[in-house]
Amino acid sequence: MFKRSRDTGQDSQESKIYYASQSQLIWRKFIKHKLAVFSGLVILFMYLVVILAEFVAPYNPNQRNTYYRYARPQVIRFWSEDGFHLRPFVYGLEREMDPVTLRRSFHEDPNQILPLRFFVRGYEYRLLGLIPTDRHLFGVDGDNVVYLFGSDDLGRCVFSRVVYGARISMTIGLVGVFLSFVLGLLFGGLSGYYGGVIDKLIGRTMEILRSFPQIPLWMSLSAALPDHWPIIRTYFAITLILSVIGWTDLARVARGKIYSLKNEDFVVAARMAGTSEPRIILEHLVPSFMSHIIAAITLAIPGMILAETSLSFLGIGLRPPAISWGVLLQAAQNIHTIVLAPWLMIPGVFVIIFVLAFNFLGDGLRNAADPY
Repeated sequence: MFKRSRDTGQDSQESKIYYASQSQLIWRKFIKHKLAVFSGLVILFMYLVVILAEFVAPYNPNQRNTYYRYARPQVIRFWSEDGFHLRPFVYGLEREMDPVTLRRSFHEDPNQILPLRFFVRGYEYRLLGLIPTDRHLFGVDGDNVVYLFGSDDLGRCVFSRVVYGARISMTIGLVGVFLSFVLGLLFGGLSGYYGGVIDKLIGRTMEILRSFPQIPLWMSLSAALPDHWPIIRTYFAITLILSVIGWTDLARVARGKIYSLKNEDFVVAARMAGTSEPRIILEHLVPSFMSHIIAAITLAIPGMILAETSLSFLGIGLRPPAISWGVLLQAAQNIHTIVLAPWLMIPGVFVIIFVLAFNFLGDGLRNAADPY
């Protein structure tokens, strides 16, 4: 009796697999990749922070406080000399000057305990661009400051600037990959389906674009942007440049897949039924390898982010007063600054985390794309 019930359970599980759709099989295999699932949660959390950047950041990213120039990061604590505290706190910062070098520096004062308050009032903004408010996730009382990532040469909160910088650095990858997705499927689909002269023309164009060294090509195209352009226009121009350069990888994948599938029975049947060629490409050929496209897109986003960061770091991408991770890393270009204020390299840590998370997520999607 026990053996029969066990066999029945196994049959039930097998029947679920046999009758599962392609998307259900992909999802079941994906959730088994624990690192990919965790990376996906990390990415979702970071994008949530981007959406609520004004709420999460305790200070205006451009607010200056020259008294706290190059203030060291403050550590969130629960233990002090008096014992355990239920409410998290930070020690206040005390400035001192070296009598020999005359260099100002900061150290934490254990006698000054600053409890962290949540949903505090601060500078005014519009939540989601719609709701006017002045509430922020955390802060401290009075004129005291909380610099979790320290401050820069103008006394601006690095934590707030990193949060705001993520808005550009993390979205330029999405916008750029979307444009590359459209261009790659368009030209790759035309090349693979029609072949002949169109295939040769598009193929030679892709080879020419891929033959150029990327960094000099980015530098030459970005240097052509006028200095007087506003930040938004420069942002979209750089996104367009990255997309124009980056569509060739996806186009090669689309071209190969469509070329191998265009003479399959289901395509021939659709063609004999009078289906138009654009509809055959979009409704029959592209969905047949959509899982591979999703994996390719996921792996392409980190490349876009690294490209924007590299351009901005070199000073030929986004420029101040724009705030991106690459722009913030410009302050850490010289050894003198790194020695005095190593916390200015924190934006680079978030670049590494975000890129690794997308790579792990793409690896999980790529494995799950072939559930059989």
